[in-house]
Amino acid sequence: MRKLGLLILLCAGLLCSGLGFAQQYDVVIENGRVMDPETGLDAVRNVGILRGKISRIATDHISGARVLDARGLVVAPGFIDLHQHGQELESQRMKALDGVTSALELEIGVPDVAEFLRTQEGHSLINYGTAASHAAARVAAFGTPLSSSGSKVGSAIPEIIPKSGAGTDSPASPEQLVAIRERLGHELAAGALAIGMGIQYTPGATRYEVIEMFRLAAAHNVPIYTHIRSAGRVEPGSSIESVSEVIGASAISGAALHVVHINSSCLGDSAECLGMVAGARARGLDVSTEAYPYDAGMTSINSALFNPGWQQKLGIDYPQLMLPDTGESLTKERFDELHASTQTRTVIVRNNNMQIVDSVIRNPLVMIASDGASGHPRNAGTYSRFLSRYVREQGTITLMDALRKITLMPAQMLERSTLAARVKGRLQEQADADIVVFNPATIVDHSTYQKPMEPSTGVSYLLVNGTVIVNQGKLVSDVYPGRALKRSTEP
Repeated sequence: MRKLGLLILLCAGLLCSGLGFAQQYDVVIENGRVMDPETGLDAVRNVGILRGKISRIATDHISGARVLDARGLVVAPGFIDLHQHGQELESQRMKALDGVTSALELEIGVPDVAEFLRTQEGHSLINYGTAASHAAARVAAFGTPLSSSGSKVGSAIPEIIPKSGAGTDSPASPEQLVAIRERLGHELAAGALAIGMGIQYTPGATRYEVIEMFRLAAAHNVPIYTHIRSAGRVEPGSSIESVSEVIGASAISGAALHVVHINSSCLGDSAECLGMVAGARARGLDVSTEAYPYDAGMTSINSALFNPGWQQKLGIDYPQLMLPDTGESLTKERFDELHASTQTRTVIVRNNNMQIVDSVIRNPLVMIASDGASGHPRNAGTYSRFLSRYVREQGTITLMDALRKITLMPAQMLERSTLAARVKGRLQEQADADIVVFNPATIVDHSTYQKPMEPSTGVSYLLVNGTVIVNQGKLVSDVYPGRALKRSTEP
């Protein structure tokens, strides 16, 4: 009798175990083409999501409180944008409809990291983070600090590019260098993921100052993201010289280096600049780069980028500058007025061509990042344009390689800063449930230079930390599951 009782208990335990295995997930994505660039998985699977994590990837049926039908659709890691200036809600909405689950301000950074992270918390559709801004620390050391007032919830981005003046154009004194280093250390302690340098916007920064910033980054075990010192072929100050400067600083210091938008910084010398990146990597340096799939850039017209000599450096003149809000092409008189203004205005810069851009995008070393902000179509359309143009229309990049450029590669770059990135950019069990479900046959951008905030189409579902924020192609109201990505202090 006692043995029979034990047998009943054992059977009950097995039954309970079996019932426990029939897990009820929060969300199930059913019958989609699941693609993971790290493992190479490319097969029809069912994905079970529980408490914000990918809990199970299965061939058999699994049940969930909510089931999303992904038949005929690709299920992939959410896209990661390392270079997104627009952090306000309207830009986040555009990013979500473009398949982006994490968008970070890493090129230059914000003037006050703690304030930025505080105001975004609980109010962000997608994941966010920032670099510590060398430009902001520099102009503060000169007594002309940038405003962080744009950090308030739902507002436009704070001022990040300083107006041309002493704080941008003059060499820093030893005392000012100390102040810059101290401010950047404070910002890194607040959670900044990197040091962001817009060297072209601070031409007064000497080569020594740049090396000191790289040494500071190495000491804190974070990378440098940088807009290089200059563009074009005119020496001194060519694209090639500018890339050499930061690769040299990386070699001297040991800091990881990420060169932003190599397409627009190197222009006609992009192939040579990419060869320099490849050469540095082949010799053991930690150097990476990115590009966006457009032939025009956008920047602040009253910045130091437009200091005298810009026409010769960039190989363009006034008619190649256009105001995004009006479509007005500039004259010398209009340019002089806006460049001298204390009010920041952005300008579209037509200084490239798609043949060069296409060759850069195809390079296997290049990941995709948007450089997005309101006023340029790249803010809304970068990722859908990348997938439609290069995978579907040109057939020059496979879908798996394209996904690698917009998920795994940026996640691996972020791993230099934060342990949280190890569970981003992958579609695997125990990874964060940042997931995009899209139609590869229809995904496309609609944003133009005339209508830069037209949303992309083709994303059926988007999940951020397990929460659905795009449902059947439409944004879900009043959900803000985005979380901060902050620097990890652990080794």
